[in-house]
Amino acid sequence: MATLRIATFNLENLAVEPDDDRDPTLDARIAVLRPALQRLDADVLCLQEIHGHRDGDSGPWRLEALDRLVEGTDYAAFHRAATWKTGDPANGAAYRRNLVTLSRYPVVAQQQYLNDLTPAPRWRPITAVDDAGNRPETRDYSWERPVLRARLDLSAVAGGGRQMDVINLHLKSKLPTAVPGQQETWYRWKTARGWAEGFYISSIKRVGQAIEVRALLDQLFEAAEADGEDAWIAVCGDLNADIESVPVRAIRGEVEDHGNPDLLGQVMVACERTVPDSKRFTLYHHGRGAMIDHILVSRPMIACYRDTQVHNELLHDESVGYAYDSKYPESDHAPVVAHFDLA
Repeated sequence: MATLRIATFNLENLAVEPDDDRDPTLDARIAVLRPALQRLDADVLCLQEIHGHRDGDSGPWRLEALDRLVEGTDYAAFHRAATWKTGDPANGAAYRRNLVTLSRYPVVAQQQYLNDLTPAPRWRPITAVDDAGNRPETRDYSWERPVLRARLDLSAVAGGGRQMDVINLHLKSKLPTAVPGQQETWYRWKTARGWAEGFYISSIKRVGQAIEVRALLDQLFEAAEADGEDAWIAVCGDLNADIESVPVRAIRGEVEDHGNPDLLGQVMVACERTVPDSKRFTLYHHGRGAMIDHILVSRPMIACYRDTQVHNELLHDESVGYAYDSKYPESDHAPVVAHFDLA
């Protein structure tokens, strides 16, 4: 049977060396993460928060932690697309939080987008002050991570020269953006209004990057239509937002939101809708589950869609006091895998 399994998993700061003694070692993380990856049995695996590593103070950053994690698994031989430092892929990976897409099938093209399709929004801080007590000028607030697109050749499993675009992304978290002069520490704010402004700026980044993803989707749909083809597209990743939030709705592009039935073919479908409510969460925070990791696919793929699983049996509450990562070396996110039957 010709099957396709697409998965997404935020590995939560996968690094060769822990930041401090509250973080687990890479060996401790591999012991629990490798079985989780093998259980997914994915043909296409979108990963987030992969840190780079280099020896000494020079040379390109490499994805050594990921290489060690997948060693001895099928994923070690998969084709790979990954984000890179601004300018040139030859610069190597970024220092922190790279996006990586592993594929059983060849990667025929890849591109990353960071304010390439939408400009960074401008905002003049309301509460920020510099050391002299002056308010800063208006500035641009760019996204913190690029969007990664990989075009895969599925001819071996789907035939007919079939290709699929996989968009891997990690939207801004709900943690407030730093506001000059308004913080005593990273988690302690001087004023509630300062915290509120930082929270607002983070929401701008999250929605803004979702708009950039939607702009990319529109381009892909329009190009496929011009060629007389069905667009096979999957958007996977940690969106830090649930299905009914503004960022996810912007990416989905439902007709009931924009009101134009001529755009029905450009709707992205959330695979999680077939998951029972009791299992539909990928993060556990303050005693409540939230589905913030998603797999969205274009409508032509629904003909092949079978089911989605969320592997959340071992999720811990990441908000509990003193719940240091050294006690929970797996991840604070659950992986999601969607199954398609291409026969």
